[in-house]
Amino acid sequence: MEDPPPPPPPEPEPDAPASPPREEPDPSPPPRRLLRLRCAVQHYEWGRRGAASLVARLAGDADPDPDCPYAELWMGTHPSAPSTILDDGTPLRDWLALNPDALGPAVAARWGGDLPFLFKVLSVAKALSIQAHPDKKLAEVLHALRPSTYKDGNHKPEMAIAVTEFRALCGFAGIEELKDVLRTVPEVEGLLGHEYAGKILSLKEYEGGNEVKSNLKSAFAKLMTANRDMVSEALAKLINRLNTESKIRTLTDKEQLVLSLERQYQEDVGVLATLFFNYVKLSPGEALYIGANEPHAYLSGNALNVWPLQTMLSVLNFPEIMRGVPVQPYVRRYTPPFDEFEVDCCLVPPGELVVISPVPGPSIFLVMTGEGEVQVDSVTDGEKAKEGDVFFVPAYTELKFSACGPEFMQLYRAGVNSRFFS
Repeated sequence: MEDPPPPPPPEPEPDAPASPPREEPDPSPPPRRLLRLRCAVQHYEWGRRGAASLVARLAGDADPDPDCPYAELWMGTHPSAPSTILDDGTPLRDWLALNPDALGPAVAARWGGDLPFLFKVLSVAKALSIQAHPDKKLAEVLHALRPSTYKDGNHKPEMAIAVTEFRALCGFAGIEELKDVLRTVPEVEGLLGHEYAGKILSLKEYEGGNEVKSNLKSAFAKLMTANRDMVSEALAKLINRLNTESKIRTLTDKEQLVLSLERQYQEDVGVLATLFFNYVKLSPGEALYIGANEPHAYLSGNALNVWPLQTMLSVLNFPEIMRGVPVQPYVRRYTPPFDEFEVDCCLVPPGELVVISPVPGPSIFLVMTGEGEVQVDSVTDGEKAKEGDVFFVPAYTELKFSACGPEFMQLYRAGVNSRFFS
């Protein structure tokens, strides 16, 4: 049997087509843009009602319910009341998850791809309850014990910037003032009893801070947990006495505050507790920050409020009033000792162009008053901006603001503390 013939030689393959030239990536980042936000309103009972509320006005409610309290406007990613993108309703937090570059690398790495702050507007008609946001360790304990009251295990230092006159109780009063309370307000001294009152009266201003703070907290806890019937009786005696004495002398600011609060919250031990605290009156443009564990209560007025969504910093001992410092023409900055946030106030005069330099973190802008135009990165057409508009601004974005008409345009910016980046 003959061997099979050898296979034919393979035909030559056609020449492969030349590969297309490799395109180099564009080194320039995609154009930055503003995200207009729709922000949530909180209708807490202490809020100003109807058209009298700054929150209702900024929220754009053309016909606010006169019987409805408009207490807070929330700007940010808090899951209880998240802001959404106006164009398509996407939650800002979801958009950030898909666009982490908008946070900048340092912020994205530190705070897990989310905004580290919540920006608010407050419109306060009635005093809020006295509260003290716990530090991280205490917050975890309280959250475990009373989750309905303490919603999470994070501390919440905060800053409030007055838009109108704003009144608050903030931090324990000085030792000498507290001693004077015990000497002149027998109703409080009676509720504390001789043991706790004696500890306060024996304190010295120059003594160690831990001992002073410990005794103050013990006495305050004793007052706040006093028998309800005893509180009601003591408060009735105090109110009757102050009403009588007001006819023959001028009451102090604290005494007038006690009468005012008692009309709002009858038989409430918090009315007596106000005598333990610093009574602060902020003028527009003044601010205060409050550390974890510092007791405080907002009483009346309109303010901007910022606080962290997570905990990263140590505890402050006492509040401090700030007036902001100029960082460029027409811009003042409020810088608390927290990494998570700072606030800029920008006042754009008619006919002027104010340039906001890029920062390496995200920002939220609120137009408080006036109207004008905002331009992004000098490459896009300007957009209209008016009272109540809220914008999310990605990291590394330059903005230019100009005011329209005869009035100033006032804006506030919340962003990550600039000291964090240095």
